[in-house]
Amino acid sequence: MGPARWLALGSLLALAGLLEGRLVGEEEAGFGECDRFFYAETPPAGLPADAHVKICQRSEGAERFATLYSTRDRIPVYSAFRAARLAPGGAQPRWLVEPQIDDPSSNLEEVINEEDAITSVNNLGSRQALNTDYLDSDYQRGQLYPFSLSSDFPTTSFTLTNAAPMTPSFRERWYMNLNSLMDQALTPQCGNGEDLYIITGAVPSDRKVKDRVTVPEFVWLAACCAVPGGGWAMGFVKHTREGDVIEDVMVKDLEKLLPFNPQLFQNNCGETEQDTEKMKKILEMVNQVQDEERMVQSKEDSIPLSSTKSKKSALLPPEAAEERSSFLGKLMGFIATPFIKLFQLIYYVAVGILKNIVYFLWYVTKQVINGMESCLYRLGSATISYFMAIGEELASIPWKVLKVMVKIVRAILRILCCLLKAVCRILGIPVRVFVDVATFPVYTMGAIPIVCKDIAVGLGGTISLLFDTALGTMGGLFQLVFSVFKKIGYKVTIANSDEL
Repeated sequence: MGPARWLALGSLLALAGLLEGRLVGEEEAGFGECDRFFYAETPPAGLPADAHVKICQRSEGAERFATLYSTRDRIPVYSAFRAARLAPGGAQPRWLVEPQIDDPSSNLEEVINEEDAITSVNNLGSRQALNTDYLDSDYQRGQLYPFSLSSDFPTTSFTLTNAAPMTPSFRERWYMNLNSLMDQALTPQCGNGEDLYIITGAVPSDRKVKDRVTVPEFVWLAACCAVPGGGWAMGFVKHTREGDVIEDVMVKDLEKLLPFNPQLFQNNCGETEQDTEKMKKILEMVNQVQDEERMVQSKEDSIPLSSTKSKKSALLPPEAAEERSSFLGKLMGFIATPFIKLFQLIYYVAVGILKNIVYFLWYVTKQVINGMESCLYRLGSATISYFMAIGEELASIPWKVLKVMVKIVRAILRILCCLLKAVCRILGIPVRVFVDVATFPVYTMGAIPIVCKDIAVGLGGTISLLFDTALGTMGGLFQLVFSVFKKIGYKVTIANSDEL
């Protein structure tokens, strides 16, 4: 059990399940701002979310690359980056840890030194590898995204979430393969590399370092060139067995070799529009890289050349010398190891106690500050409300004065209107009489024809009535005479009939 796990062991065991659930529950569909490191901004599909944490590797306020990290194996599943260029010179190793893997409630958004994380991150090492996991072992921290390809900020790749256990010889060959492939085969066939998407990953084996960190069975690389009309996709596999050289495979065949057979690139990196001529040139350069690796292995097996060593040292991080120590050094190290472990245990326990004291003081201080903030907030709110009420009243005074002035003007206008109406009515009486007198002759002259017409109509009616009367009287007389004669003639006729 590593020294980091002795720190607050009971609390780690109690909180391990809770932290696991929070990380998985808060997992997003993508990598957020780091989606730009994937082709079509789409991460590989088909991998389970169980015990995997998606990390957008940030440093100095910017996104550097993306990593899918396995909290079960404590090694990265893959790291994705793009526009890789060979970085000149070396970089000082400064291995960093990701705070939010072990402590999801941490407000630290960027990687930090492990020494600083001891006092600021809860449960450090419960879900990720630490530097102590590699001490006194036959393995070194091998980067999936090597520092030599990170020209913009090389030290950002020195994160333990980007490292997997590798033997020194295998790590040398892995770095050499990556740099040779990028420099000779991949970047030259993809423009200037701006449209080149790289994913490097590790497949876990059954072996573990100190029963914590899983050793990879093999590492792999997948490249996608998204140049319009001239793109391509290639895959590479390198087994951890001694003597094996890097192998080129098609991306579909690489996906079949990986657990759960994920789809690394959306639409297989536009396979319908891939440039076969560029892929042939890449394979020719890959054959040269493989031949160079075989030559280096043969030279290492015979006589190690100083030039070969200097060439490899430029590709490796300048860590502390990890050469074969003498028998006396090993003996002294074996004797000193228990004391070192004891001092480390005491140190971690002291740090844990000090950290708890600091947390308690910080909690008390935070509560006091929160209380003061609440009082100040209420006082400020009341003061602001009081001044706002006064301000509203002061602001309403001009409006109210204006409303009163408008009402006064309206009243004056009404009075003037009433006066004008009274004057008009007083002046309207003689004017009306004068108008009636002036219009009397006009109305009189206009009425004469009408009166004459009425008189003529009356005379005509009278004469017509006289004629009707005379005619009616004469008709009645004639009718009477006719009736009398009619009756006399009737009697004469009867008498004659008797005589007959």
